[in-house]
Amino acid sequence: MAETITMEVRLPDGSSETREYPKGISALEVSADYKSHMPYDLMAARVNQVPVRLDSPIEESGRLDLLDMRDPYGNMVYQESLTLLYIAAIKDVLGHGVKTTIENSLSKGFFTIIHTSRVTDELAEKIQERMEEIRDEDAPITEEWLNREQAMTFLQEIESRDRLGLFESAKELDGGWLNRLNDKAELFYVHLLPSAGHLRLFEVRRYRNGMLLRFPHMSDPSCVPPYAEQRQLYEAFSEETIWERLLGVHYAKDLNEKITCDDYKDLIMVSEALHEKKIAEIAGMIRERKKRIILIAGPSSSGKTTFAKRLCIQLRVLGLKPLYLGTDDYFKEREDCPFDENGKRDFENLVAMDLDLFETQMNDLLAGKTVDIPTFDFKSGKKVYGTRITSIDDSRPIVIEGIHGLNPLMTEGISEDVKFRIYISPLTSLNIDIHHRMPTTDARMLRRMVRDNRTRNRKPQDTIRDWPSVRAGEEKNIFPYNSEADVFFNSQCAYELAALKTYAEPLLEQVQPEEEEYPEAQRMLMFLKFFEAMPDDSAVLNNSILREFIGGSIIMNE
Repeated sequence: MAETITMEVRLPDGSSETREYPKGISALEVSADYKSHMPYDLMAARVNQVPVRLDSPIEESGRLDLLDMRDPYGNMVYQESLTLLYIAAIKDVLGHGVKTTIENSLSKGFFTIIHTSRVTDELAEKIQERMEEIRDEDAPITEEWLNREQAMTFLQEIESRDRLGLFESAKELDGGWLNRLNDKAELFYVHLLPSAGHLRLFEVRRYRNGMLLRFPHMSDPSCVPPYAEQRQLYEAFSEETIWERLLGVHYAKDLNEKITCDDYKDLIMVSEALHEKKIAEIAGMIRERKKRIILIAGPSSSGKTTFAKRLCIQLRVLGLKPLYLGTDDYFKEREDCPFDENGKRDFENLVAMDLDLFETQMNDLLAGKTVDIPTFDFKSGKKVYGTRITSIDDSRPIVIEGIHGLNPLMTEGISEDVKFRIYISPLTSLNIDIHHRMPTTDARMLRRMVRDNRTRNRKPQDTIRDWPSVRAGEEKNIFPYNSEADVFFNSQCAYELAALKTYAEPLLEQVQPEEEEYPEAQRMLMFLKFFEAMPDDSAVLNNSILREFIGGSIIMNE
């Protein structure tokens, strides 16, 4: 009689069922029993909290998690597998030796550079067609684990000096998965899909001097979202490229080398100087255009508060006397706030804001009237009056920070002539190498985890558990309006992952294998292996955006 194993199968919708299966069955085979319960394609699996390849044999009883693109790990598997298909198709179209770089996120996809003089619409069509041919052939993707020494030998053989430098500089990096698609072999750090046929949805289109590789968003894995131009975001990335040249830091290996050679203090000073220069430029734009209402918005852990207060300082340098406000003080009374789909008060919804009061007070301030600005007491859930009775003259701008700042409905009753909108986010994170990104959402989660633990004594499990709902709120309330901004500010610090690692790594290591947050903690720990920890962060300026998260800020009144 064939040996069996008992598996608790957990589906993407949170439901589960326990069954017996033949020993050696794969997650892909198990998923066939649940097709009617899975609205989206299977992308990844975990056995007893450990990621496995979909076609790997399962040898022991326990728990099997089936994951689609709505899961962060499943989403990453799709994107990494699609990257292999993309570079394999480029090789077929343009031949061996053509270098391709995955640069950054843009227009619901990756902005990539193909290092050839023939970047045209026709080339995009040819790459798309070749990717579709490989997909329709369902070409297999094979996988082989290479330890550190084997990985370095492989990279030497293909003469990939940059990626070899990653292993030479990242001492904790213990190896990677060598994946082959047709005759293209690349090193990855997650399990890829077992064949190209799983990569059903994608789009290649030319954009400026590069190509966009677009794919479904994790909020809706059923389609590639409609294309939307993101000119300002592209320009912010172009500015970041200039900054990277000035700093001499393009990839993880570059940062690691500066850490190892004790050259990071100069990197910190130049990086912070670039931030200050940009903030001063924005202040100059505000004065030149005579703007009075300065609206600052961005996703969680972008550094909005530090940025806003540093902007106020630069405005003062120009002879202006800004009034600083936060939109949190304009919440409705707690009993009047709406509920979300889980029955909790939804403070991230625009309807939770007392828009009538906000509009009235802003217009009164602009008109020179005296206003009793409220302070919201989060303990009582009520606005408190009488502590900030204020009036301003017609030369003073009002700097307003809050998640809804770029939503036109927030300020629709205020004249457009007086508004200046700023979108702030760590728009880029230091890429691992030419084919692997460190998602900015992951960098922001590390920031938030460190800050929440330090200031609120929250466990890393809490941050990991809450992060999907935080991101869902951003997709609804923040990202749709970033095109409204007059200027983008990239709050990424070139050195920050080396600094954050010292604080984040021990927090992530606290998460135990039996806890639901363990797989995500392990995924983040894997990313941190690419970076060497900064031995001393005392050189980080006390007004740095990073200080908002690691502590020691003179701006946050800590």
